[in-house]
Amino acid sequence: MDDFDINELEAIINQWTSTSDKPPLYEVEVLRRLDWFSFQQKQAISKESLANLYCMLAFFRLKRNFDDDQITELLLKEAESINKTQPVLLEIKNLKLYFNFYSDLESSDFGDWSIRETDFDPAKLKKSKELLNEVDRLIDHIKNAKATITDNKNKLNEIFLSIEGELLSLSDTLNSVINSIESRKSDVKVQELNQHVKKIILLKTDFYEQFPDIFKKSLRKDPLDELDEMIGLKEIKNYIHQYYHYLKYQQERKSLGFHMVDEPGLHMIITGNPGTGKTTIARLLASIYYELGLLETSEVTEVNRSHLVGSYVGQSEENTLNFVRDSIGGILFIDEAYSLKREGQSGNDYGQAVIDTLVSNMTNKDYANRFALILAGYPEEMRQFLWSNPGLRSRFPEQNHISLPDFKIAELLQIAENTALSNDYFFTEAALLKFETLVEKSRVDDTFGNARTVRDLVLKAIFKKGASKTLSSNENWLEHMRIDKNDLDFMDNDNNDTQPLKRLDQLIGLNNVKQEVMKLSSFVRVQQKRKQKGLPVVPIQLHAVFSGNPGTGKTTIAKIYSQILKECGLLKRGHFVLASRSDLVAGYVGQTAIKTKQKVRESLGGVLFIDEAYSLYRGEKDFGKEAIDTLVDEMTKHNENLVVILAGYNDEMQRFISSNPGLESRFKKYFEFQDYNEQELLEITKLHIENYQYELEDKAGSYLTKVYKENSIEGNARFVVNLIDEAIQFQALRMEETESDNLDSYQLLKKEDFQNALANVRGNST
Repeated sequence: MDDFDINELEAIINQWTSTSDKPPLYEVEVLRRLDWFSFQQKQAISKESLANLYCMLAFFRLKRNFDDDQITELLLKEAESINKTQPVLLEIKNLKLYFNFYSDLESSDFGDWSIRETDFDPAKLKKSKELLNEVDRLIDHIKNAKATITDNKNKLNEIFLSIEGELLSLSDTLNSVINSIESRKSDVKVQELNQHVKKIILLKTDFYEQFPDIFKKSLRKDPLDELDEMIGLKEIKNYIHQYYHYLKYQQERKSLGFHMVDEPGLHMIITGNPGTGKTTIARLLASIYYELGLLETSEVTEVNRSHLVGSYVGQSEENTLNFVRDSIGGILFIDEAYSLKREGQSGNDYGQAVIDTLVSNMTNKDYANRFALILAGYPEEMRQFLWSNPGLRSRFPEQNHISLPDFKIAELLQIAENTALSNDYFFTEAALLKFETLVEKSRVDDTFGNARTVRDLVLKAIFKKGASKTLSSNENWLEHMRIDKNDLDFMDNDNNDTQPLKRLDQLIGLNNVKQEVMKLSSFVRVQQKRKQKGLPVVPIQLHAVFSGNPGTGKTTIAKIYSQILKECGLLKRGHFVLASRSDLVAGYVGQTAIKTKQKVRESLGGVLFIDEAYSLYRGEKDFGKEAIDTLVDEMTKHNENLVVILAGYNDEMQRFISSNPGLESRFKKYFEFQDYNEQELLEITKLHIENYQYELEDKAGSYLTKVYKENSIEGNARFVVNLIDEAIQFQALRMEETESDNLDSYQLLKKEDFQNALANVRGNST
């Protein structure tokens, strides 16, 4: 946090001398610097610079909220206590007073107020009294403000005083009108009243124009300005600006008498993943259409399937028509529009009736061109939905399709900082780095909520801070705005007590596999460090083939492998998903690809382990081929977010991989799991027995060594576990028959227990 040159910082701070200029630091930078200086007891910076920092922060808060604000007052008092003659301080204090008055004037009824000669006296009297109350309130506001304004030699103050003069004149005229009406006199000064009101409205506009440009957008938001203030979306912003000018140009052509037969219309398709701003863009389009006079209102009626689809014949049509009528003059916005048409829908699903009613009303003479329809949803689902319905697709020309991209990590962090600021919090630099890690871990698949997820995470951090914090009058006010890295501890939820490499080392045997995994782990770590130092990195091949007989530890190693890759930072979740042919292959055309994609989506950020992978291929006409082709495509699509491990017998796996060029090119890492020898099998036996607090009789140990040496053990460790389970059951039977109550007897497994067990366990060859 203290990695900056104070002299250089002071030079930057003191460049700012007027509210007409944008401050040289952003609001969050000011907060971080003030936070740092508060820990330094404010000794590291000059009074002038410190006062300017407080003024900058007050400036930003005033821009965001020009109504009365306690924190803004606190900041101005802090600055005043340091240097009460700071020029920019006086400007901000005056601006705050002018802002408050402008806000009050803007909320008054002047724009809608009017009185006519033909109005009856009771109506004139009522309107005059209502306006007089407003005028007197505004005059009191001006008197209070004038008492504290310190600079009265500027254009803002000049217009401010002109408004006061006009309000005083209007007050006198209103009192005169009220007296005349109440006295039943005929000389009611209607024209004079209206002239005063018009002058005040014009002065209000002039008053607004005198505010610094940087504040004007806060006071009156133009839809294009709102769009430009959105984070990211560069291409979308360019398109909507072009679209706006196109619509405006066509309006101007019409006013000159030109006509267009083939207008693109106002209906829109907006696609994008969750949290990319689909609803926000729809609302901005509504404001643009309204501003251009293309629609009568900027209202957006937001609905989804549950609002439209009924449960009996005719209800869907009725619901849809009602919402179309409600949207007349504005926009009907249907989110997740593809849910209206469900694949394989039965006869009692009435989504199609909604679609038919919409298509009909978009062209019907009663509603056509009287409302705009915006359909929104995820990109792939919307594409399939539109292609499955030509009637609907033809109503949305290609140029009326907006595709919103996912936010980049830098943009998501900016959204996080803005979310924090809007709630009067800020991230320390250390916290922001930790938050970036949290966001990266969340960005696993296309269900990531972009801005929505980021806002939720920020609010979670705020909750964490608020749940453990208490207010104290002795604390610096910054303490209650700061989000530190400790407030993000909720992200540290990895409960693994044993490090994956340590767990790997503790496994019995598998020396060649251990060496390969450790070599790969070292390679990954070094490449990650090279990347951090800005050095080029060698592409990392993480997909692997595990070949070996059953019970040789393939699944166990795969789970450890996933944790190692997570620890190295190459996998975001590091979870392990076990799959077999039945999880990927369906029984009819078209469903295998869907099943495979679902399993891949479940595995994103972790390891997909496909056991007996060779069973996927049973010939060209088998559905398993579709699963393999889909898997290859998905591996390419999610190359940096998925690790696939194919497992099975040695010979079968070699034939399987070599049968498909796509697989062969993507699996470069091979791990061969060898059968355990007799000593390793005995170690596995002893370890498993100890886990249940049993002991192995010496004779039983010698007997098992001989069995393991002289027999071909099919099943390896799996056979050992089954053998032990059977031996424990025979020991229990023996204990019941002997009725022994000695503790040692309950723990001891004898040779005879294993002899009996061996006869029952399948998988041994003698």
